This record gives sequence, C-alpha cells and structure tokens, in this order.
Amino acid sequence: MRILLAGATGAIGRPLVPMLVAAGHEVVGTTRSEQRAAGLRRAGVEAVVCDLLEPGRARSLVAETRPQVVIDQLTSLPDDYDPRRKDIYDANDRVRREGSGALIAAAAELGVRRYLVQSVAFLYAPEGSAVKDEHARTWDDAPPPFARAVGVLRANEQAVLAGPYEGLVLRYGFFYGPGTHYAPDGSIARQVKARRMPLVGGGSSTWSYVHVADAAAATLAAVERGAPGIYNVVDDDPAPMREWLPLFADALGAKRPWRVPAWLVRPFAGPFVAAMATQLRGASNAKAKRELGWSPALPSWREGFRSCLDRDPPAAVTARP
Repeated sequence: MRILLAGATGAIGRPLVPMLVAAGHEVVGTTRSEQRAAGLRRAGVEAVVCDLLEPGRARSLVAETRPQVVIDQLTSLPDDYDPRRKDIYDANDRVRREGSGALIAAAAELGVRRYLVQSVAFLYAPEGSAVKDEHARTWDDAPPPFARAVGVLRANEQAVLAGPYEGLVLRYGFFYGPGTHYAPDGSIARQVKARRMPLVGGGSSTWSYVHVADAAAATLAAVERGAPGIYNVVDDDPAPMREWLPLFADALGAKRPWRVPAWLVRPFAGPFVAAMATQLRGASNAKAKRELGWSPALPSWREGFRSCLDRDPPAAVTARP
C-alpha cells in the first residue's frame, strides 16, 4: 500500500520506517528537517520536508501524495521532559490539535482508506481497577496541564473514529528504548541518575510500558489488519511505580530513588506530578493481541530495562496475514 507517515523521524517513526519498507509498502515520510529527510531517502522512503502547522499544508500534502493509508505520529515533546513544567505539553498539544486536526480533515476529504492516529494508554481515569481496557472512562478532569492534553487526544480520537475511512486509534504505553526519554542518555534516565524522581507515598500508581520497536511492530500490524476502533499498545506487565522505578534505577547503575510522603509532593511539584505518582492506571493489551495478531517481543519492561534501554529487541512479533 501507499502510506503517508506523518512524523517519520520521531520515536515511533524511526523503527517503523524500515518495518514498512521491508513489508513491501510504498512510504512517504514527513519531517521538518532536511538532514533527517536525507536519512529517510537512504532508507527507501519518499521524504517530504514540511511543517504541518502551516495553513493548508496538510491538505496539499495528502492531495500531492495520494496515500491509501495515513499513519499520524505527530508529536512535539521537549527533550528535557520535566512534568513540573506548566508548559510541558504546549507544543505537543498544538501540533496534535492543529497539525493532526488538519491531516484528519484532509484525509476525510480526499479519500484516504485507512487512518491510524497516535494516542496514549495512560489517559484512563484513576478509578476502580488498576488496569484498564479500551472501554474505560478517560481522565477528562485530570490535573492541568494533562487535562488539556487528554482533551486534544480525545478530540482527535473521536474525529478519526467518525471519519469516512477505517479509523484506528493506537493508545501507546510509555515508550522506552533508543531515542526515548528512558534511554540511558534520555531525560527521565538523567533525572533518575540524579535522584530527582522519587517514590511518592506507597508508589501505587500503575504504569504500562512498551519498547518503541514493539510499538512500531503493532503499528505495522494495524496498517495491515484490525477492525476500526481503539487499541491499547502496551506490554503484558502493567506495574506499580514502587516496582518499576527501583529496577529502572538498577538498570542505569543509579542509586535507589528517595522516598517522599505524598503530602509533600503536591505543594512543591504540583498536582500533575502528584497524580502521576499516585493515581495513574495501567492498560490491557488483550484486544491488540487478539485482533491485530501482535505480541510484544519484550513482554515485560523488567527484561527490557535490563537488556534493551539502548537497543531494539531481537525481533518484534507480528502475525502476518
């Protein structure tokens, strides 16, 4: 198929490009950097340097490239990921609201057959069970600035699901692996090494991870099969923060994290940091495994943190049709 991959040099795009090419798809990839475009061309991709925030650019891109499938991986998170910053999601929300919004509309107008949009698997409301499936309520009343981010994601999800194409929403877990904030040189890894990410209270919030190569393999599977709908793309092992944070520190060769009482975090770090540390819910991947024929090569972050923080797993697993 002819595929337009928006955000082809991002965290997912980098491992996804060679998978799409190897599967025989004709890929057009967007990037905002001419240097990165050269790398895409070497990988066998038709590269387009563009800024999808420019008015009319999304429509002209779809009109010029005529894809059968659009994979929307547009993001703009800061390299220094510090959840204490009130503006942490500003650029990301804008590119998803304006860039993805325009791309979704253009795809609907110009006859795209299938549309995949990136979302997150940590947007479930902190109520009930620790692990959620795709039917669970979303955290629309989350502390700022996350509430706005959830609103932007949900607007894109609903637009894609209501479109005239086959719309699939991929709710990814927290990415780890090369080029992510959890890579040994990544922002979160640096915070853990500096002991600036403590265990809060009982460390009860539940996190779902996925290696970026496994996330890319699930995306390839969603290009080729799966009914329209929402899919959690996470590994098999949702875990409380009290389990994953000390093991992540060990994998980095860092000292164990400090423990701080929950009452101390909110006034100093803000309600969003406090909520992430104490209220987050994990996600179930049962639907993605069942309907996409996908299984993560790294079923648990436990093995992934030990062996694959800076490289891909041996092979990502997809059951080809």
